[in-house]
Amino acid sequence: MTQVRDALPDFRNLGVVARILVIVNLVALVAAAIKAPRFAQLTDAFVDIALVVEPVLIASLCALWAANRWLAGLPYWVGVAVMAVGVMWLTAGAQWLRASVDPEPLGIIRAGSFALLLTAFLAGYFHLRNRAFSPALVEARLQALQARIRPHFLFNTLNAVLSLIRKDPKRAEHALEDLADLYRMVMADAADLTTLGREIELARQYLNLEQLRLGDRLAVEWKIEDAPRDALVPPLLLQPLVENAVYHGIEPGVAPGTIEIAIRREKDRLHVKLTNPYHPEHQHRQGNRIALANIRERLQLHFDVEAELATEVSGPNFEIRMAMPYRKAAPHSAPDSRAAA
Repeated sequence: MTQVRDALPDFRNLGVVARILVIVNLVALVAAAIKAPRFAQLTDAFVDIALVVEPVLIASLCALWAANRWLAGLPYWVGVAVMAVGVMWLTAGAQWLRASVDPEPLGIIRAGSFALLLTAFLAGYFHLRNRAFSPALVEARLQALQARIRPHFLFNTLNAVLSLIRKDPKRAEHALEDLADLYRMVMADAADLTTLGREIELARQYLNLEQLRLGDRLAVEWKIEDAPRDALVPPLLLQPLVENAVYHGIEPGVAPGTIEIAIRREKDRLHVKLTNPYHPEHQHRQGNRIALANIRERLQLHFDVEAELATEVSGPNFEIRMAMPYRKAAPHSAPDSRAAA
């Protein structure tokens, strides 16, 4: 079982930012309800508190966004301490500026203490949320996906390799190497994000093996000239999709079929589109839904609300579209494995 790795949330993730905004403003609303003697004065009390809280909140979120990568490289508790001290300094600075207009005894100390308590609460919330989602839930879903390479694929590939050994031994050797690489990746501990380049190579190896069996019935069109190969993506993202494309789109057909894989970067977003022939009378719906649901959930675990997956039947084709944030792998370092908390 993979050990839980304590980590600060990704402060550049919209889901994380939204949760912080909601929690802080709910706390401000509760404070306003305590402060207001009557319900009719609740709005005025909340506005008074918001004028103090919101500038510090926005400044803190901007600072955390800018320092996100640096904080990620610190030990967890050091990162929490640095974050708490930074928020306290911002709060004290805001109160000092406010005191020049509206002096209030002990205002800076009270505001700093409140900021420290709220920061500790948020750190505890994201810590518990990370524990809830990792590793049991993540590992279970990754293992379910890893089991998605169907058993008959191994037997069919080995039979195809056996038929090649005498007439084309070099191709048989390459096929066995691709098969070994594929299963090595599938059986690996896939808790961390990996690079898009590795995922493309894995999908190529799988399709090369399927072409041993299907021959001219399977054509693959890659549109990856603009694909950022250093982008961080969940492991085993493409291979299950191309496997489904073969199983649902190529195998049921009599005529040759084409699988199209298009990947591009658009500003700070990574877009993936996979298209295959659609045969409504030969759809293995349950298996298809399981794979798609698994990938959708893993995208949400890693990227929260910033990731999306959609499917569509477009004429004779079935299309899968994915979009996620473009996160670049740091050179000469392991990918950042933090899930969006």
